[in-house]
Amino acid sequence: MNISAILTALIVVGAVGLILGIFLGIASIVFKVEVDEREEAVLGVLPGNNCGGCGYPGCSGLAAAIAKGEAAVNACPVGGETVGAKVAEIMGVEAGETVRMTAFVQCVGDCEKTQKNYEYTGVEDCGMVKYVPDGGAKSCNHGCLGYGNCVKACPFDAIHIVDGIAKVDREKCKACGKCVAACPKGLIELIPYDAKVAVACSSKDKGPVTMKACKTGCIGCGLCVKACPAEAITVTDFNAHIDQSKCTGCGACKEKCPKKIILEVSSV
Repeated sequence: MNISAILTALIVVGAVGLILGIFLGIASIVFKVEVDEREEAVLGVLPGNNCGGCGYPGCSGLAAAIAKGEAAVNACPVGGETVGAKVAEIMGVEAGETVRMTAFVQCVGDCEKTQKNYEYTGVEDCGMVKYVPDGGAKSCNHGCLGYGNCVKACPFDAIHIVDGIAKVDREKCKACGKCVAACPKGLIELIPYDAKVAVACSSKDKGPVTMKACKTGCIGCGLCVKACPAEAITVTDFNAHIDQSKCTGCGACKEKCPKKIILEVSSV
């Protein structure tokens, strides 16, 4: 055994390790990324669901945007007012008013109100079914397909398929918007949790066509528009829509609707 060779190897290895250590130490200083302490604090109070409902790529993206002043302190739909208040305290600003939102499915065409034009035996995926003849087996081409893309997209178990259509559990819903994006028919919208009434139909067909396809459904008659004292309802493409910022919840539209498609949100 050559002792001098061993010592030489040890010295070389030690020298290389020392040089690398010095280099990495200098690199960590030169390339150090400064992190706003407020950003880390904000990230610590965000719920961590990374749902993207705020419009940013996860909670870290939102925290960075808030720290830079690019996003509101109450921008997290999952955290709501409670988290918004904590973030505001960290940022040293007022939280402002937070409006709780919930998802609403604009369709009540369940198995009793609609019928099947044929038996569909293909892939049970809403995104695929919309490309088959007539946009699906249901008699209404605008209604919920019932294959649950929205259910799969929801990270909070707040939406389920009941009797062929999607139903939202308002208490579980965090208004992240994933179900809205997942629905290929565009049937789901976000409305205020405190909204009183909404139109549970998205059909854009003329009245006779809608009535043939579904026992209930908006026929675009406009009686709700005439009945609304707040001018909160408009009819476009034979379909009524309520401007929730104007709606007073008086219920006049609900009473006048001949198809009973304007429903109390809490009962849907």
